[in-house]
Amino acid sequence: MRPSQIENLENGNREAFKDVMSLKYFVRDYAKYLGLDGEKMIDEFNEYLFDFTSKIPVEDIEKAKENKNKKKDVVSPYTQVSEKSNNIKMLMLSIIIVIVIIIVGYLVVSEIHKNDFKDNDTTYVIRR
Repeated sequence: MRPSQIENLENGNREAFKDVMSLKYFVRDYAKYLGLDGEKMIDEFNEYLFDFTSKIPVEDIEKAKENKNKKKDVVSPYTQVSEKSNNIKMLMLSIIIVIVIIIVGYLVVSEIHKNDFKDNDTTYVIRR
C-alpha cells in the first residue's frame, strides 16, 4: 500500500481510485492490515455505498434517463474505461498484425527463391 493511497482513503478521496471495486478491496486490505475484520468492513462499505446512492435526487435520475435516450450508453465514473488503455490495446494489435505480415511475406519470398534455384539448377554432363 502506498502512503498516497492510504491518505486518499482516510481523506475520503474516492476519485483517486480507479473504480469503486478497487476502492472496496483496498478498504478490505487496509482493514486487515490494521487488524480489523476485512469482511465486516466490506459489508459496512456496501451499506455506505447503498445509502450514498439511494440519496440521489429523483431529478438526477430523470436526467440520466433522458440522457440515456439521447446517448447510446450511460457510463458510470466508477467503471469508465480510459481511452489510454484502448489506445494501447490497438497499438499492440497493430504491432502483432505487422509482425505476422512480415513473417508471411518472408516465407513467401523465401519459397519463391527456393523454387527459382530448383528451376535454374542444371547439371552438366561432361562427355569424352
